[in-house]
Amino acid sequence: MSTIEITPVSYNLWKTDKAAFAKAFGESFAETGFAVVSDHTIPRAAIKSAADQSKKFFALRREQKDQYADPDNGFQRGYSPVGSENAKGRRISDFKEFWHTGRNLPADSPYRANMRDTPQVEQLPEFNLATRTLYEALDSFGADLLRAVAIHLGLEEGYFDDKVNNGNSILRLLHYPPHTNPPPEGSVRAAAHEDINLITLLLGAEEAGLQAQHRNGDWIDINAPDGAVVVNAGDMLQRLTAWHIPSTTHRVLNPSPDRAKFPRYSFPFFLHPNQDFLIDPLPDYVAKTGKVEAPITAGDYLEERLLEIGLLKAKT
Repeated sequence: MSTIEITPVSYNLWKTDKAAFAKAFGESFAETGFAVVSDHTIPRAAIKSAADQSKKFFALRREQKDQYADPDNGFQRGYSPVGSENAKGRRISDFKEFWHTGRNLPADSPYRANMRDTPQVEQLPEFNLATRTLYEALDSFGADLLRAVAIHLGLEEGYFDDKVNNGNSILRLLHYPPHTNPPPEGSVRAAAHEDINLITLLLGAEEAGLQAQHRNGDWIDINAPDGAVVVNAGDMLQRLTAWHIPSTTHRVLNPSPDRAKFPRYSFPFFLHPNQDFLIDPLPDYVAKTGKVEAPITAGDYLEERLLEIGLLKAKT
């Protein structure tokens, strides 16, 4: 299996030549649905602190972690145990547990009706600050990348600014537990899927396993080089751009037998638009691609996906 061939784009270029950065970043996105951004400004200390605290949280006893689970809210904040999520169209649950840190909203925000506060972990006070710090850093960095996307699309640079400033963005702390026995051949830690949001930012993982599906059908290994962030487009951006920017299918394979005893940790940041943002395909790109999907709000689209992947249960 080969390594994905995506030429990293230095974030330093954004500071000196926004048009050049947007061109390189946007062309990579339009070609593969993925881009690699090197020289990111997310503090290494923030990444390390969140990673260390995550390992401490997942090492807590199950009953301790369960007190932070909120299944009635689709596990959109706090803890989600192993078996709570499956890929769209797949009945078998993924072999992973995770934590969701969400946006801090003002007390009078109208979005509070559907966006709950992130629970505070009593056993690990440093966990709360570490995960919040990483959330804010990724949120700010992601907003800049969306400005590059806007320039690539021929929109005003700040097109997305007031459409994501209160978005239901989530920092997901992922733990794929080790296998005490070799996993069945062909099984996966996370089944093939596409992300629903606008863009996803992913820092490098300690253990390999992430693969993206190229348009020719081949599965290609992918990981963020040191000091870089892997960015992929989600279904909302694909829908907005009438499939000009594709939402690429990806998965996480089970480890090789010699690595099965090691856990895998990963920290994707899912950048979402505001819940009332209407995802209405841009006319210029509908004219280019001919692909039209009905307008839908970001909130309704997210709820639809949460039902499909099992995090939210249908009301009876």
